[in-house]
Amino acid sequence: MPSAPLWTLNEIAQATDGLAVGTREISGIVIDSREAGAGDLFVPLKDKRDGHDFIDAAFKSGASAALSEIEINQPHVRVKDSFTAMKQMAIAACQRSGAIRVGVTGSVGKTSIKEMIAIIFEAAGPSHKSVRSFNNHWGVPLTMARMPQTTQRAVFEMGMNHAGELTELSNLLQPDLALISLIAPAHLAHFENVDAIAAAKAEIFDGLKLGGTAVLNRDDAYFESLSKAAQKRDAKIVSFGKDERADLRLSGIQISAAQSQAKLRYNGEVYDVAIPATGEHWLQNAAAAIAVAIHTDIAIDHAIKALAEYTIPTGRGAAFDVVIDGKFIRIIDESYNANPTSMRAAINSAAMQAEGRLLAVLGDMFELGKDEVEIHASLAPDLEAAGVSRVIFRGENMRALRGAVKRELRGALVQDAKQAYETLRLEIESGDMVLIKGSNASGLGELVHMITSHNDKDVA
Repeated sequence: MPSAPLWTLNEIAQATDGLAVGTREISGIVIDSREAGAGDLFVPLKDKRDGHDFIDAAFKSGASAALSEIEINQPHVRVKDSFTAMKQMAIAACQRSGAIRVGVTGSVGKTSIKEMIAIIFEAAGPSHKSVRSFNNHWGVPLTMARMPQTTQRAVFEMGMNHAGELTELSNLLQPDLALISLIAPAHLAHFENVDAIAAAKAEIFDGLKLGGTAVLNRDDAYFESLSKAAQKRDAKIVSFGKDERADLRLSGIQISAAQSQAKLRYNGEVYDVAIPATGEHWLQNAAAAIAVAIHTDIAIDHAIKALAEYTIPTGRGAAFDVVIDGKFIRIIDESYNANPTSMRAAINSAAMQAEGRLLAVLGDMFELGKDEVEIHASLAPDLEAAGVSRVIFRGENMRALRGAVKRELRGALVQDAKQAYETLRLEIESGDMVLIKGSNASGLGELVHMITSHNDKDVA
């Protein structure tokens, strides 16, 4: 039996107070004309360029219809403002489905936790999630508007880099449950201090349904202040972590190169949890996801079983083997993002997995504010304690770290991914493990792409 359409043009017109021109059934929504295909609605947003300039391109790519503020000779819904219309569709999609909605934010781990929750939800019935890191002012409403009417549970990643952003997103989503993974010094360029970051993250509770649930890290230094913020919405506070007071308490943690496992105590019972990823932070993420599952009417045993199939998202710690110039090495891809907390976690995790030498290619951490040089240099003791043999540095702020580490760790300071790749080729030996981590804008994702493209593992 064919699935019901996501939208019809008449339904979109009703949701947006627009005018339907033509009749079409819509199965997807895109904001990039290059991604448009059969059944898609193209939404032209205005940023550095006006998306209306790409309407023709979207239809050439296969789009079935568009939102439009101007008259066009294609099936469309005429609206006053395309971005406002997309948000109206987002609200209508939530209202018609009645799905349990979960919002996830935090300085570190929010994408991984979102993916863990999504795996659990998918195993329990019709579900929906944010794709990639669609977590900003357009990503959240786009994800909401894409939610099928049959959805039972949905999880939305919610990010921010300035005060007030999460208030707007939370009021739009109105989550039944809101989760904050951990407060850490990320986006300090936009905030006076970490206290201000915590206050901005607490904005996720502004739109939380009255009497909803707040899931918080009991090991977080900001647990009490975040709890007080959530209680303004009469929220039930559910905590996870190693702290003895945590509702879901981790203990007996064991880390190996293949997995991380622990005992999880909840409601007087003890459960075994194992995640196919290395590092204590993965167990913290798992505990957070399990807390969400329990409070969205999913049995804890079912949640734990679903997490056993978890796959690390691209650029967030996935490990793979390659052969470069006849040398067999293992790559840990942490190229998507970085802040001081996640950088230290990645270094420690890599050290636990390494069986031979551990090398690192580290890129700048961005948006750290006036103390960014000192913050980069502060990673030196972590690299040395982890037994890292050699480091290649990418970016001007990494110059400070290069000067802070012991001389024998100092590899080249490179200008781009290509130079990093050529330098890495000279440094590696068979049996090495290489950690690649930096903020997305440091370009180390391109380095990972070069490594996989030049992998001669399958060459005879």
